[in-house]
Amino acid sequence: MHSTEIHTYLHRFFKENDCEILHGNEHYLTVQLTIDMDKRIMNRPFYWRYIESVNETPNPAQLTLITDMQQLHNGMKGEIIHLGSPRLHQLFQVTKEMGQFVKMYEHIEDTSEQLILTPWVGVNYKVSFTSHQTKEMLYSVGINLMTGAVVKEFQETISMLDLSDQSSEQVFHLPYIITPVRALDRLDAVITQVIEGEDLTWVEEAEKRWRKDQAVLDYFYEGQEPKPECYEMEKQAMEERFKPRISVDVVNGGLFYLK
Repeated sequence: MHSTEIHTYLHRFFKENDCEILHGNEHYLTVQLTIDMDKRIMNRPFYWRYIESVNETPNPAQLTLITDMQQLHNGMKGEIIHLGSPRLHQLFQVTKEMGQFVKMYEHIEDTSEQLILTPWVGVNYKVSFTSHQTKEMLYSVGINLMTGAVVKEFQETISMLDLSDQSSEQVFHLPYIITPVRALDRLDAVITQVIEGEDLTWVEEAEKRWRKDQAVLDYFYEGQEPKPECYEMEKQAMEERFKPRISVDVVNGGLFYLK
């Protein structure tokens, strides 16, 4: 996942949750949290318990999130956000807790003409490649429910649009031909193809490292029959560490009606 994609996700997350973007550019964001978001992500329950008990005016925190430190040379302070960082994982989890799927409409300015909006399903996937090391990637894909056309980097596309959870007037929503459930199946197939196209030499390297360490373990316990319990425990731990695994999680998604 590129820093620009992370930045787009952060901007969308805070905007959709009514957190004001105080200032920023394509490399960082300074955000004023709402009371609800502060309680969800800032981990300061004693502060909120005190404020509510004495009925004082709350002061939700501000966050500066930096997505590309190399582009900032003025000594700016803030949290560096990258795929794998605790804060980004936390926001993924909050997204799940608050609702994985949304229904949004592209905002249309008042017009005398009736405009048509086309239904799309968009999904953000997190793919984890795990062995003795872990690499995580975020993929965003969308599918047109009329034509079946698939668009990659869908999140970046819709981030440019003015979306609302309320439909504009004088708008006709095309009924979808491909059902959302069927669309999700197709997007899952797209992600599978993307994974198959990734460089999977790490699998061979992990298995090679696994065999090497297993040979050392076998040599150490050579001649001991039956093998002691500690051998089996070390063998199991080695398998858990080196066995290549690929997991796919849905971060969020939705049904979008777009021009």
